[in-house]
Amino acid sequence: MALFEGFARRRVEVGGIGIAAVTAGSGPPLLLLHGYPQTSAIWHRVAPRLAKRFTVVATDLRGYGDSSKPPGLADHANYSKREMAADQVAVMRALGHEKFFLAGHDRGGRVAHRLAADHPESVQKLVVLDISPTLAMYEQTDMDFARAYWHWFFLIQPVPLPEDMINADRERYLRAKMQSGSAGLEPFAPEAWAEYVRCFDAAAVHASCEDYRAAAAIDLEHDRADIAAGRKVRCPLRVLWGAEGVIERCFRPLEDWAKVAGDVSGIALPGGHYLPEETPQEVGDEFERFFN
Repeated sequence: MALFEGFARRRVEVGGIGIAAVTAGSGPPLLLLHGYPQTSAIWHRVAPRLAKRFTVVATDLRGYGDSSKPPGLADHANYSKREMAADQVAVMRALGHEKFFLAGHDRGGRVAHRLAADHPESVQKLVVLDISPTLAMYEQTDMDFARAYWHWFFLIQPVPLPEDMINADRERYLRAKMQSGSAGLEPFAPEAWAEYVRCFDAAAVHASCEDYRAAAAIDLEHDRADIAAGRKVRCPLRVLWGAEGVIERCFRPLEDWAKVAGDVSGIALPGGHYLPEETPQEVGDEFERFFN
């Protein structure tokens, strides 16, 4: 809790899954979702500022942090973004928030995309950080992207190959993965880094592999079904990405998101992948303007 002074620690049980959260502030509710291989700690430089204007809820996704980490099913459905999004809607309702603003980084952005698509009545505005839609990224894969996002193709290998290899030295793997961004390990405060290491246990390794296996399988089925039915994200969508990152280099995020959402705007920020920790001032400014 040193990272979130003044926040309350919560655990909300939803359908047999415990979701850990930190909450603070008053005003319109804002749900913050983290990415891989991190936890809600990624928001520690942004959330206190936002809590002055919003009721901030920052959760650990299913399979991450201090949330439940159930074993994956054969079809990976319990780590589909549909199931992970349903967790978050249930958490917000349990906290008394039927409608809310939503922001997600990395994997959290993919959960947020599915949440906005499946629960349009709940999401008033959405921000995604440093991603293009999952289907677009797989369909546009080239050598540059595959080299940079090697973990996308490693983590989806069958159980237990990636789990065994990562568990042989989890902290070494974590360091190699997170220092591969344009800023290396510099953006991560010692307290945040310690939290990432603490939470990256064997259960989280398996759960996060299941997250990626679902992304390469059942999630693509859901995304293709939306496109076939002409369903798009209906709320205003703001896209932020790192000017020094892979999304800038390999994709056209505004064009990619315009294919799955009706009201899209966005800009590149002066950083790499881990924007809430690299450029917290700019992220905070964007959130306050967009969610005003």
